[in-house]
Parts: sequence; structure tokens; C-alpha cells
Amino acid sequence: MNQVNRIASFSVNHDYIEPGIYISRVDGDITTFDMRTRKPNAGDYMENIAMHSMEHMFATYIRNSAIGGSVIYFGPMGCRTGFYLLTRSVSPEAVLEAVLDTLRKIVAHEGQVFGATREECGNYRELSLESAKYEAERYLNVLENYGEIDFRYKGGQNA
Repeated sequence: MNQVNRIASFSVNHDYIEPGIYISRVDGDITTFDMRTRKPNAGDYMENIAMHSMEHMFATYIRNSAIGGSVIYFGPMGCRTGFYLLTRSVSPEAVLEAVLDTLRKIVAHEGQVFGATREECGNYRELSLESAKYEAERYLNVLENYGEIDFRYKGGQNA
């Protein structure tokens, strides 16, 4: 039987993760940010429509931000407690600034959710600007009231 190695993100004790922004891992010049919007295993999870809507809005705005050329990927965690943002060769402080700006733009957005047509999305009927705005405002409140952000999981739990 082949040995299967445990992936790094499963090595972080999720009992200690609080909503915030963390560096999950660094692979060469690629940094994976854990954008945790919910406390894991606490019974409060994002609805699929909210995750999907935030994915469309955040991905579009972050790729059009000052760090847009450094963004590799943005998408939801399967556990519905946050998102992953992968960047290349950009400082964590610049990422945080872009994340805050992106969240503010989502909250202020008027009009349709980006990519909300059949031609642009495989589940275009499950999008809601109100849900995206709610999630963005909720997470923005977390980050703005977090105190000093050092991008480390509590208790030195980085993957």
C-alpha cells in the first residue's frame, strides 16, 4: 500500500483558528493566504449562494487591484469557513491592503454580480449581490477590528 502524506492545511489545529487572515503556506514565491471568515466547527457556515457570490465579486475586484498581476487564485474553502487567496511575489501587507480595498468595493457595489450570465458561469442562477455584500461587510468588520495582524495562526500553528 502506498503511503499518503498528510497535507499541510490538515496539520493546523482548527480548534485555534479564529476569523482573520493568515499565511497558510509559502511555496517558493507563492503565498497561500487563509482568509478565514468563520470559526471552524462552530456551526456557523457560509451558505453556498454567499460563497459563490463572494467568489465572483472578490475574484474580479482583486484581479483588478494594485496586486492583480500577482493573484494566482481566489476561491472558497470546501468547509464553508473562508477562502484561499494565492499570490506571487507580493508582500503580506500589500495583500492585506488589497483585501480591505476589495471588501469595501464589494460593499459599495451597485449593479449585478460579475459573471452572472449563463455564458459566464456554470450556476449563474445561484448568485446574490446582497449575500456577497453581507459576507464582505462581515469579514471587513473582522479585519478592521482584529488589532495587529501578523498573519500567523494563534499558538504558532502555521502549516
